[in-house]
Amino acid sequence: MELKNTEYEVDTQGVAMIWLNRPQRMNAWTGRLHTEYRYLLKRANDDDAVRAIVVTGRGKSFCVGGDSQALSGHADRGAYDPGIRADIAKPGYGTDANFDASFAYHFGLNKPMIAAMNGPAAGVGLALACFADLRFAVPGVKFTTAHGKLNLPAEYGLSWMLPRIVGLGRANDLLLTSRVFTSDEALQLGFVNQIFEPADLVEQTLAYAHQLVASVSPNSLRQTRWQIYKDLHRDVASSVVESERLIEDMATEEDFKEGIAALVEKRPPNWPSMR
Repeated sequence: MELKNTEYEVDTQGVAMIWLNRPQRMNAWTGRLHTEYRYLLKRANDDDAVRAIVVTGRGKSFCVGGDSQALSGHADRGAYDPGIRADIAKPGYGTDANFDASFAYHFGLNKPMIAAMNGPAAGVGLALACFADLRFAVPGVKFTTAHGKLNLPAEYGLSWMLPRIVGLGRANDLLLTSRVFTSDEALQLGFVNQIFEPADLVEQTLAYAHQLVASVSPNSLRQTRWQIYKDLHRDVASSVVESERLIEDMATEEDFKEGIAALVEKRPPNWPSMR
């Protein structure tokens, strides 16, 4: 696929970078951007050399939501058109039926994902960040759910995600008012995990990702992610039973032996599955 609205790179330590690349439009979301993003996410997820994924924006914005020009076109036509085709890539599909939908597919990925929020995020841009496993941001930028001021519903699972990230009362405040809140408030709310200065954001995010994939085995990352998101739909007993099954299976793997050896020998692990 020709990339017009995104960029992609994999570094030497196996971290894939996806850039939303419409800086002249503050990385506003379009059908084309959505299509390229899903294509790249599937590419990273299917690549055995990739251990983790980072998404960020070019320029001064992460993603300010739906492109206003496209939204004007929807209003003129009297109907909403997401601008995507039926053959769009389906990253993460097939892991669990609950994940087989737009943006929910992030839960089905077999690698961890971090959103490096380099600037403002609104609407679908905020939803995209919600579906990352971790969110890092720069100080003093503005976020908003945005939908209420456009006569739209909460977009792409925001009404499901935000209460689980920040709690029901705080989520209701952000969802019902569509008010603007800053990344600094987002840190206090627990929406973002850490704040970094703009010049350091990508470097610090990559450093976190590098440490993560070096210290934790690939299958542990994969299975733990799936446990977390599947457990949102199941009872505690089922969670315990599934964890016991996974312990039995994963204890037979070579990475388990290496993890124990590294612990005993007090050295960094050298995961056989990645050699």
